[in-house]
Amino acid sequence: MAGDDVKKSDANASGGVKRKEVKKETGLGLTNCKDDNFGEWYSEVVVNGELIEYYDISGCYILRPWAMSIWETMQKFFDVEIKKMNIQNCYFPLFVSPGVLQKEKDHVEGFAPEVAWVTKTGDSDLEVPIAIRPTSETVMYPYYSKWIRGHRDLPLKLNQWCNVVRWEFSNPTPFIRSREFLWQEGHTAFATKEEADAEIGVMVMVHGDDKGLVLPPKVATVQVIIIPVPYKDADTRGIFDACASAVDILSGAGIRAKADFRDNYSPGWKYSHWEMKGVPLRIEIGPKDLANSQVRVVRRDNSLKIDISRTNLVEHVKEMLNNIQHNLFDVAKQKRDACVKTIRTWDEFVEALSQKKLILAPWCDEEEVEKGVKARTKGEMGAAKSLCSPFDQPELPEGTKCFASGKPAKKWTYWGRSY
Repeated sequence: MAGDDVKKSDANASGGVKRKEVKKETGLGLTNCKDDNFGEWYSEVVVNGELIEYYDISGCYILRPWAMSIWETMQKFFDVEIKKMNIQNCYFPLFVSPGVLQKEKDHVEGFAPEVAWVTKTGDSDLEVPIAIRPTSETVMYPYYSKWIRGHRDLPLKLNQWCNVVRWEFSNPTPFIRSREFLWQEGHTAFATKEEADAEIGVMVMVHGDDKGLVLPPKVATVQVIIIPVPYKDADTRGIFDACASAVDILSGAGIRAKADFRDNYSPGWKYSHWEMKGVPLRIEIGPKDLANSQVRVVRRDNSLKIDISRTNLVEHVKEMLNNIQHNLFDVAKQKRDACVKTIRTWDEFVEALSQKKLILAPWCDEEEVEKGVKARTKGEMGAAKSLCSPFDQPELPEGTKCFASGKPAKKWTYWGRSY
C-alpha cells in the first residue's frame, strides 16, 4: 500500500534519524538528439528508459519489467480480440526437424540463412541436427493436414504466443532486428497471410523525444506518477499523505498510478527519471497544492502544466489520459502522412526513394516485376520492396499503368526501403 511507503519515508524525514544524502543532480538526459543521430538516440532510450539490457550474446537482449509489462498489456488486448473470433490458443514445439523444414521450404526460403541449428548435446554431435523455429508454419501445417479429415473439421483456427529465433547478421537492433523475439502467430486452415503486430521498437521510434520514452497511456505500465515536493519547513507528512491518498483514489478508478517516495532523490531528479521512462502524466504535490487542495499535473507528450482540484481528480486525469492517447495518434499520423509520396512513373519512384519516402504507387501485382524493382534499386541501403496494399484502395482510373512495368495496374501498393 502507498501508506506503508509514506511511513518509511516519514521515518527517515523525522527528527532523530540521520537523513540520506539527497541526489540533487538531474544528469539523466540523453547525450544524442533524435534528429541528429537517430540510431544512437534509440540505443540510449531503450537502455536508459529501462526497456532492455544488453546481453553477452550479440543480438539477444534482456527485456526488463518495463518492457515486459507493455508486451503483456498488448498481449492481453489481442488475446481477447482473437478469442472473439473463435480462435483457440495452442503451443507447438520450439524445435523443427530437417525433414519438416525441407517440406515447408517455401515458407523459410527468405530467411534460410538465419535458421539456427542445434548440432550437439553435451560433448556428442547429434546424428541429425535440429533447427530452432524461425517461424511456426513449418511446425504447424503438417498437423493441420492430419487433423482436418473433411469439411466438417473446418474452420481450424489456431494461434500461439511464442518466441522465434532468426540468426540475424546485419546490425541487430533491440525490438527491431534481434535474434530472438516474442510474437503472436495466428493460422487458419485457409491460405491467409497475417500482418505482423506493431512492435515496441516502433512505438519508441515514433513517439520518443530527446527526454526519452513517450508511452501511450493504453500500454504504459504506470500511467500516472505522483511526486511529493516538500520544501524546507513544509508539512512533509501532510504532503506524503496526500500523495498516498491520490494513488489510492486513482488506483480505485482503474488508473495505473504510483507514488515515488524515495527520499534519497530530489524532486527534479525524479522528474527526469520518470520522463525518461515515458510515464504519460506526472502529478506534483507541494505545500501550496496541499493548502489549496489541488495538484499540479504535467503531460509527458507536450509538457503542458495545469493545476486541478483534488475533488475531481479522477475525472480530470481520465480526460487528460484520453487526450494524450489521441494526441499521440494524431501527431504520429501527421508525421506518417508527411512521409508518403504518391507517384505514377519510375522516375518519380526513384526520386521519392532518394528522399526516403514511403511510396504509394500503381502496381500490376506481379512477383517478377517486384523482383525487378528490387534488382534495379539494390544499393548500400538495401533494395526497395512492396510493403503492403491499403484495404481502402484509392481510385484507380481505367488505363493506369504500373509504375515499374508499364502493364495495366491492378492496385495501389506502398513501397519503400528498410533503413
